[in-house]
Amino acid sequence: MKRKMILILTGVLAFGVLSACGTPNEDAHSSGGTNQNQENSAAPSTGHGEHGGHGASEQPADNYKPSFSFASGTAKANEKSKLDIQIADSKGNVVNDYELSHEKLLHLIVVNHDLSYFNHIHPEFDGNGNFSIDTSFPGGGDYKLFVDFVPKGGSSTTLSEWVKVEGEEKAHEAINADEKLVKVVDGKEVELTLSSTKAQDEVTLTFNIADVQTNKGISNLEQYLGAVGHVVVLSDDAEKYLHVHPLDEKSTGPKAEFMTSFPKSGTYKIWGQFQHQGKVFTVPFVVDIK
Repeated sequence: MKRKMILILTGVLAFGVLSACGTPNEDAHSSGGTNQNQENSAAPSTGHGEHGGHGASEQPADNYKPSFSFASGTAKANEKSKLDIQIADSKGNVVNDYELSHEKLLHLIVVNHDLSYFNHIHPEFDGNGNFSIDTSFPGGGDYKLFVDFVPKGGSSTTLSEWVKVEGEEKAHEAINADEKLVKVVDGKEVELTLSSTKAQDEVTLTFNIADVQTNKGISNLEQYLGAVGHVVVLSDDAEKYLHVHPLDEKSTGPKAEFMTSFPKSGTYKIWGQFQHQGKVFTVPFVVDIK
């Protein structure tokens, strides 16, 4: 039975659709650039987001504030840097207790200004309120970091900040809706269908995944972070963020269904992530919502 997802807008977040996919390393699943762990450290401008997931409501993000810092003080394009992340509560105390959410204590999503780059990675927790990860960025410019977590006894929370990376900035790519919602990634043909393209409607996102060579549906998808797949959605202005989980987590394909609702009309980028034969692949789409 399809379960209705409750989306609570908790602040400023962004989502976009990726135009290229990289080969993932363990927890580093990047698209549109070299596949490495990625983070940034510029002047913070805290934002909040929406989390779509199996009827789970989100705790007000105003209760928490993220802090992103680099060991070197700044992040430079194409150079590996150590990123540290801390979450403080409304009293300014560092949060030290978290609950597992899809097998991880914290999910970090990284996108660049035009959403041509995407990375979904998982910093390690030191047990003393600090998450850290070594990462790099494919170019200079503005990046937005989203942290998705569940504080102990709380609800799913998403926070974000824009940061600046030093180095040459690549030309921005236009974020235009795909004429055809079919992509080929890592030898797989993925077709996306939406049950509705109207804002605020309950929408089912259906990914059909087939082998390019045989044209047969792939029915042995593997669990990725405890589910058949994960979907991240961003508005083209990076102000609305949705992290969507599947209706049937135990599905093995070739069809994977996700339910969500687009909060307003506009252009959105959608990244679907799945695992097959031990490898995570990321497929991007851009859609217009009326």
